[in-house]
Amino acid sequence: MTPPLTIWCNAALSAPAEQRLAFGLAEHRLLFAQKRSASVLAAGPADPGFLEAEVVLGQPEARDCLHSSKLHWLAVTSAGYGRYDTPEFLETFRSRGTIFTSSSSVFAEPCAQHVLAMMLALGRQLLASYAEQCGERRWQFFERRAASVLLNGQTVLLLGYGTIARRLTELLAPFGMKIYAVRRKTHSERGVHIISEERVSSVLGEADHIVNLLPDNEATYNYVNARRLSACKPGARFYNIGRGVTVDERALIQALENGRLGGAYLDVFAEEPLPPSSPLWAAPNCFITPHTAGGRSDQDLALVGQFLANFAAFQAGCAGMTDRVV
Repeated sequence: MTPPLTIWCNAALSAPAEQRLAFGLAEHRLLFAQKRSASVLAAGPADPGFLEAEVVLGQPEARDCLHSSKLHWLAVTSAGYGRYDTPEFLETFRSRGTIFTSSSSVFAEPCAQHVLAMMLALGRQLLASYAEQCGERRWQFFERRAASVLLNGQTVLLLGYGTIARRLTELLAPFGMKIYAVRRKTHSERGVHIISEERVSSVLGEADHIVNLLPDNEATYNYVNARRLSACKPGARFYNIGRGVTVDERALIQALENGRLGGAYLDVFAEEPLPPSSPLWAAPNCFITPHTAGGRSDQDLALVGQFLANFAAFQAGCAGMTDRVV
């Protein structure tokens, strides 16, 4: 029988989720941080209990993880892990044999459904019709019908191909769309044309939909820039549920204003909350949601459920752990 482990958590979980976590770890020592983070996107402050932890659940500071001599597994409560995505951090974890997992599986379904919802809303003119309802209330029967398009047979380019992109690919399958995805490892995937960085510009000229799923790291800063936007197919639609800093927002606004892009749906931004003064609010055919693509009412229970499943696998030798980064 393995000895009890010390698990530290700084996530501000709902009461049912906290109870489930405590019940699932009843044979172990569970410590909660003195100040917990309500957002899966924000790192919590330093906490003395962290130094005792062998397993961490939440959003600790990256430097604290690097300096911990006891840490065997870090489980972050987010799909993205930008603050930890550095050569120093990942190489240190690999050299120590420390496990690092994300929570991509928890957020894959809502993020994928969110993108599909926006694709359909734009294609079926729902947003334009709702704007008319809130405005002049004209009966634009012929205009709306003529502008309505089908997803069937259209082309999608996915910038990044992780857990969320895979689920989105499954949701798009019934529409018979041609799907490209760019990523570092170019081995084949069923139903998807995996391409290298060198082919991005040429495929941009073919894509009806460009979905940005890129994480936040040095290689992705302003990845969607004026040069790449100028290569887009005229009238293409752009969606960002990755990270805001991966997009040059000024170049994006210009592409909307000059008609290179037919529309943009944005859920993430370089500065959040997005200031009321941001020109993105008034950019033509730009639709904004407040970083809610991954939202789900049962988020905390889902996070705890995934963690406990991974915890069982961790105790059994780590085989089968989901969303493993290192």
